[in-house]
Amino acid sequence: MTQEDRSSVLFTQEGTPQISQLIPLSLQHVVAAVVGIITPAIIVANAFGLSQADRSLLIQASLVMAGVLSLLQSHPLFGRLGSGLPVFMGAAFAFVPTLTSVAGMGGIGAIFGAQIIGGIVAVVFGLFFKYIRRLFPPVVTGTVVLSIGLSLYTVAVGYMAGGAGAEDFGSARNWLVALVTLVACVAFANFGKGVLKLGSLLWGLLVGYGASLALGMVSFDGLAQEAWVALPALLPFPLEFHPAAIASLSIVFIVGAVQIVGDLNGACVGALDRAPTEREVTGAILSQGALTVIGSLFGALPTGTYSQNIGIVNQNKVINRSVMVCACLIMLCAGLMPKVAFVLSGIPKAVIGGATINVFATITMTGVRLLTKDGLPQRTASIAGLSIALGMGIALTSGALAGPGMPEWIQSVLGSSSLVVTTLTAIALNLVLPGREEAVPDAKEEATPVEREGIAPHGPGLAAGA
Repeated sequence: MTQEDRSSVLFTQEGTPQISQLIPLSLQHVVAAVVGIITPAIIVANAFGLSQADRSLLIQASLVMAGVLSLLQSHPLFGRLGSGLPVFMGAAFAFVPTLTSVAGMGGIGAIFGAQIIGGIVAVVFGLFFKYIRRLFPPVVTGTVVLSIGLSLYTVAVGYMAGGAGAEDFGSARNWLVALVTLVACVAFANFGKGVLKLGSLLWGLLVGYGASLALGMVSFDGLAQEAWVALPALLPFPLEFHPAAIASLSIVFIVGAVQIVGDLNGACVGALDRAPTEREVTGAILSQGALTVIGSLFGALPTGTYSQNIGIVNQNKVINRSVMVCACLIMLCAGLMPKVAFVLSGIPKAVIGGATINVFATITMTGVRLLTKDGLPQRTASIAGLSIALGMGIALTSGALAGPGMPEWIQSVLGSSSLVVTTLTAIALNLVLPGREEAVPDAKEEATPVEREGIAPHGPGLAAGA
């Protein structure tokens, strides 16, 4: 086979590329995704005050789950559990605000108990998506995405200052490392080329990590005791089922399913010149829900599609399944090595904050673009403005729903996360205000050119698996 023929394999889903092409193209996907996968685990671990060992366990489980779930996207199980598209999935930032709010309801097990129910909700949502997707037009999804980005700012800034409760919170050293990390991320993203640009978050984090090492902010105590290879543990945390946590997380799972639709559309339009089929959309949502249920038994956090990896596919048009499978296997290997998880879990909070505030800003602007892609009519501004005002206002006002006569579950469900109130308000307002906005038509089973039919080309994709 000629060199030209071997190269053409990259732009088809079947066939095996040369190793010299396969490895760097696969590593590019790993580089783009790895920080987004480990950061939610670190944030959640800190919110619950977990030990170093438990933090490493969360990271390990998240890496393994990302590898397994992404593998299903390339090779669907039974032809139905998975999309069959070149997409990558991992721990999602969209769940972080709600996951951290659960810290006030119970132990870490409350997250995984709620995930089991939330995963089932996602499966049901996937099965009936074509009947209920009209509830999620761009005015709703854009409002929700905007709310996600805004609600994460305090997390990022708190980390830049060193993490709430730290003895040196707000110190010059923390802010120096955070700003060095942020500047590096922005520089790589705007001035880098190739893998430096696509992996800007990782390279910026490495720069910040180097600065924190030089300033004595990193400790490797306990690394020698970690095993080189270990399987994720079954039920590492006891499951807890809190109604408020279940209700809050289930709503976010529905939002996450809508995000998956948008990202699948981005992958298909950008790399395959068509809209995703109904089977592909349903398969992706079903696999995310089912694997979330299984992952909760091993300490893996909720997952979503990764827009940055879809961006890679759109840019280089490489849709070969072997490339994605290789990337998944690399991620799985990293997840099966506790020493790797230990080192990743020891990244200083200031570095994480400096690396992720740009991600959260990108999520916010994604919401803005969704809301303004056809201008900003008064109806859209009213729905978005009122929904976010209520959601964030209640969440930021301590005890706003906890006064006399208010049931305790109201505060737990509606007052713990701005995302829940924002989502419910946006859906209700879109249904009752004149001129209701409808979702775009369903994607058909037979893939046709996107110009004629399918999901809107600019769906609700979120950066870094938001």
